[in-house]
Amino acid sequence: MSGKYLLYGSERYALAILRPLQEAIRARGGEAAWFFDGPGAEDLVEGERLLSVAEVRAWQPKAVVTSSNAVPHFFPGVKVETFHGFDAGKPRHIYIRGFFDLYCTTGPRDTAQFRALSDKLGHFSVAETGWPKLDPFLRSIAGPLPPVRETPVILYHSTFSPSWSAAETLYEEVRRLSRDGRWKWIVTFHPKMNPETVAKFRALENEHLRFADDDNILDLFPQADMMCSDTSSALNEFLLTGKPVVTFKNRRPGPQLIDIDQVGQFEPAIERALARPPELLKAIRDYADAIHPYYDGRSSERVLDAIDAFIAAGARNRRPKPMNLWRKLKIRRRIGYWGPA
Repeated sequence: MSGKYLLYGSERYALAILRPLQEAIRARGGEAAWFFDGPGAEDLVEGERLLSVAEVRAWQPKAVVTSSNAVPHFFPGVKVETFHGFDAGKPRHIYIRGFFDLYCTTGPRDTAQFRALSDKLGHFSVAETGWPKLDPFLRSIAGPLPPVRETPVILYHSTFSPSWSAAETLYEEVRRLSRDGRWKWIVTFHPKMNPETVAKFRALENEHLRFADDDNILDLFPQADMMCSDTSSALNEFLLTGKPVVTFKNRRPGPQLIDIDQVGQFEPAIERALARPPELLKAIRDYADAIHPYYDGRSSERVLDAIDAFIAAGARNRRPKPMNLWRKLKIRRRIGYWGPA
């Protein structure tokens, strides 16, 4: 089934998550348009349509799909969330804010938690589809795990929250290790990272280290042989490549990670990761299968199928959504719309 779909974003990262869905919609003969209430609209390209609130309401989309945790209730259509990252072990990965009719989950681990809540609350449905953001990436890396490069490349990434980030703690080690030429480094941070920390790492640029401003971190993954991080959801995305990740004081360590808690362990941990011990590679694959077992690059199609199935079944859940008056008021204020719902 084709139709009209609104792709709703509140951050620039929505583009990378929802553009594969736009491609799948168009391939089925449907129409896609965008609405932003935050950064991102300025990065739309020719052929991508941006709507105002009034235009959205007149356009009457069959579904509004977003990676955000909330969505304007006054937009027409079924409200669908596709998420903006994997569970990294931070508090409150699962937000049930009463806005959505359908959650499209990434894999068995999240699906079980969302279905338990759906059974309890009754005002939303759950479909396991995989994550649209990963579609072009997974198609691009299909095939066996490539060998480590002659000069290994390390991707260093950190989350922005000071209580979770190891960027300042590991700065001196990254500075030291990026000067001897044994390894090459690519450094990239969450868009909300402290500007002073960003400036410090950007100043480290030399022939062995470059600072990357890529909007889509997935574009960097094929360029690296391993990742170093802390408690960032991006490390879960990287694990889908089958390559190792070294973390510093990860909040949910497991056999899929080489987790350390002392700065002096950083260099030996990198050496172990680059050696790729078989037991580590197996643990990575087992973990990847639990969070995102779909390697076919067709999650966008599954999201569209799930929307069609929900609509065909009546587009209703067992119970009505909560009133949510305060959150609805905040969205109205943010967007500047005070008209009818």
